[in-house]
Amino acid sequence: MTDVRGDGAGEPAQHTMTPFDDIYDQADPRAFFRELGAFGYRTPHHAQAVFRRLAGLRIRNPGDAVLDLCCSYGINAALLNHELTLDELNAHYTSPRVVAMTTRELVEHDTAFFRARRRRDAVPVFGLDIASRAIAYARAVGLLDDGFAENLETSPPSAALLDMARSIRLITITGGASFLSRATFQPLLDHAATPPWIAAFVLRTGSYAPIAEHLARHGLTTEMYTGRTFVQRRFTGAPEQRYAVDAVRALGQDPDGRESAGHFHTALHLARPAADTGAPPLGELVTG
Repeated sequence: MTDVRGDGAGEPAQHTMTPFDDIYDQADPRAFFRELGAFGYRTPHHAQAVFRRLAGLRIRNPGDAVLDLCCSYGINAALLNHELTLDELNAHYTSPRVVAMTTRELVEHDTAFFRARRRRDAVPVFGLDIASRAIAYARAVGLLDDGFAENLETSPPSAALLDMARSIRLITITGGASFLSRATFQPLLDHAATPPWIAAFVLRTGSYAPIAEHLARHGLTTEMYTGRTFVQRRFTGAPEQRYAVDAVRALGQDPDGRESAGHFHTALHLARPAADTGAPPLGELVTG
C-alpha cells in the first residue's frame, strides 16, 4: 500500500532509512514532536515564510483555499495561520504540562492555544492525508477548515473531496512527495476551478521529475530553487547517512556539505502556469 504520510518527516523506508512509521497517526502530535525534534526536524520552519508569501498571492477571494498534502496534524496550517514558530511548537508539545495531559485535555488546551495566536490574515486551509486520527486532531483544534483521510493512490476521491478541490488555489507539500503520483494530482487538478500553484519541499534522495512531468500535462511549469537547499533533519546514524549520500549521487547531485555533513536536505519546487512563471521570481518568494 502506498503511504501518504503526514507532514513529511519520513520518506519510504528503503534500504537503511528510518521510517518513524508509528508517529504519523496518533491521537495527537506529541510523539511526532518528541521523536523528530530529537533529530532537529526543520522542513516546516523553512516552508513557513514561503507558504505565507504564496498564500498572500493566491488567496485573494472568498472561497479560495490552500490544500496541504500529507498534512498530518496540521503543522503547516499552524505555522501559516498563527503567530508561532516551529521551535515554539516543539517547546509546546514537549513541555511537562502538555506531556502530562490526556488527549482530550490537550485538544481543549490546543483549541484555545491556537485561537489566541490566530493571525488576522489567516486563510482557509484544507488537509489531505491517509492518517485519520491526525486529521481528526487538526480539525478538532481548528487548524484545518476541513480534512480528508483518503488515499488517492489506491482509491478514487470522495465527492466531498472533489467538491473541495474547486476552491484550491495553492497546494503545499513539506514531505511525502515520494509517496505521490499522478493518481493523487490528477483528480485535484481536473476539478480545480483554476490551475493551482504547487509548492513542494522534496528530499534530495528522490526524484520529483515524474510529478513535474505530470503537472506539465496540466499546463504547470515546475521550477526548482537553486539558491540553496534546506535541512530536513539529522541522520539517525551512519547507515542512514550512507543511504542518503548514495541516493543523492545516483540522481546526479552533489552531497558534499549537505548529506555528507550529517543531514537530509530538501529542494523547493514550485509549479505555476507558464503565464505566472517569474511573477514574482521564485528567488523573491524564498528570500522575501
